[in-house]
Amino acid sequence: MKTFSAYTFILGLFFTYALFTSGTEKSNESTTTTLEEHRLPQEIRAVSLSNRSFDFAGEALPMENFDVRERLERELLRNSYYHSNTLLLVKRMKRFFPVIEPMLAEAGLPDDLKYLAVIESDLTNARSPAGAKGIWQFMKGTGQDYKLEINREVDERYHLEKATKAACKYLKRYHTKFGSWALTAAAYNMGPTGIQREINSQGFHSYYDLNLNQETGRYVFRIVAIKEILRDPAAYGFHVEADEAYHPLDDYNVVTVTKSIPKLGEFAKKYGITYRMLKVYNPWLVSGSLTISPGNSYEIKVPKQ
Repeated sequence: MKTFSAYTFILGLFFTYALFTSGTEKSNESTTTTLEEHRLPQEIRAVSLSNRSFDFAGEALPMENFDVRERLERELLRNSYYHSNTLLLVKRMKRFFPVIEPMLAEAGLPDDLKYLAVIESDLTNARSPAGAKGIWQFMKGTGQDYKLEINREVDERYHLEKATKAACKYLKRYHTKFGSWALTAAAYNMGPTGIQREINSQGFHSYYDLNLNQETGRYVFRIVAIKEILRDPAAYGFHVEADEAYHPLDDYNVVTVTKSIPKLGEFAKKYGITYRMLKVYNPWLVSGSLTISPGNSYEIKVPKQ
């Protein structure tokens, strides 16, 4: 009886093992098949820089310098594979570039300078931890130096046209000083005093030869990389149909106001729009009211219905 029971027990263990092994093999085969079927259609490749030339505002990058190549490659790779952010930039540029481009041209400045706004703010009305604001990221003092009104009700750093005009003046001024668009861009990021100090200390007058802090040392390379991608997004795998891009906010009437507006919400209702849309079209209105002193006026964009 004991012998029969032991035999039965051993036989049971054998069949249990056989069933488990068979099930596991089938499960592994199924898992492998599932992974094969659902593999992401993505290939991670390096960005080829061989026999290619790059420039910023007409100034050639010294691509024969391995350090320059590697610094540019870093920014091309980061932006190529930072999918969500770069895709949003492809969409946003259709809204903001039609405003910025003619203003740069009118000021006699290179078109490439529009990419500074991309790097500064991702084409949003951003606010930095240091206090810089708007698409062009002016600090309060610098904005006021360039005649932007900044107070508790109005902040023209958020006014696209006026901030762009101020940026044009800044860039033109410091290109006259430094004689290089790369150094001018670096000065926009670091401040002209800081760049001049590094030039004097290191004894070189080329942006690409200066050893700068990490942010400024990457700045021009980030500009060149995003320029390369936004000029031909499809070449880097970004596909946005014309109707998927963000359309320009040019469907508005201009209302000139000469009297104070205690409640902008009521002003919006008067013109048949929401308070939200009033702020979208006029982000420089930073409070719920607008005080206008005698003899002054403001132009407010009212979206068409």
